[in-house]
Amino acid sequence: MTPASRSEIPAAGRIVVKVGSSSISGENAEQIGPLVDALAAAHARGAEIVLVSSGAIATALPLLSLDGRPTDLATQQAAAAVGQNVLMWRYQTSLDRYGVLAGQVLLTAGDLEHATPRSNAQRAMDRLLALRILPIVNENDTVATHEIRFGDNDRLAALVAELIGADLLVLLSDVDALYTKPPHLDGAERIAHVAYGDELAGVEIGSVGRAGVGTGGAETKVSAARIAAEAGTSVLITATPLVAEALAGHDIGTWFDPAPARHTTERDTPLA
Repeated sequence: MTPASRSEIPAAGRIVVKVGSSSISGENAEQIGPLVDALAAAHARGAEIVLVSSGAIATALPLLSLDGRPTDLATQQAAAAVGQNVLMWRYQTSLDRYGVLAGQVLLTAGDLEHATPRSNAQRAMDRLLALRILPIVNENDTVATHEIRFGDNDRLAALVAELIGADLLVLLSDVDALYTKPPHLDGAERIAHVAYGDELAGVEIGSVGRAGVGTGGAETKVSAARIAAEAGTSVLITATPLVAEALAGHDIGTWFDPAPARHTTERDTPLA
């Protein structure tokens, strides 16, 4: 079922969780373990979980002795090829503790813009979930070009949620919620709830992430939340260390109501 509020999250049947580069790379790589703990707990109660994970390029930086994210496309592609391998190994090693198998899904913008590859992607994702495999999705940075990129994985996560008819999208970052202005500024207040169609007038939303290794920020998360909400998916934005609380339905983060009309499917029934 599509949760109408945070308290109904534990009954959501199909959940997409997105985590950013800064949350699971570099000195924060140890957060993969707690993230997997939370995903495995939701998986164990019967939910179908998809993880959209940035971090391939950021993971490769120390391995390639690079001081920062490369600016040229060829080096970005090479770093992605190295980092994606290591990132998947880290996730699977952590998932092994729960006997959960991951499946790697790499997508380009063209895959979701054209009917045939979109249908193929949807069929593959549905089958992976039916087999109780946890798909880990990332942009295929090794072959993507500047002209045909998603732009950030927040948007990718929203489009994946739309593709598979997810009940809930959880967007994780290094900030615990949206605020009325950048949270380090005086007078910033948490935005707990965003009604469907609310344009957030008067809210100062920044466009750059704090860590400097990813491509997203609050602006991309709001845009992604609106894409998913329009498709009938509830959205929660919060911090990566709070993912267990988020999936348990605690009163944290910023909640976006979905569009009021949605077609009922077999998945829109509470889990046993």
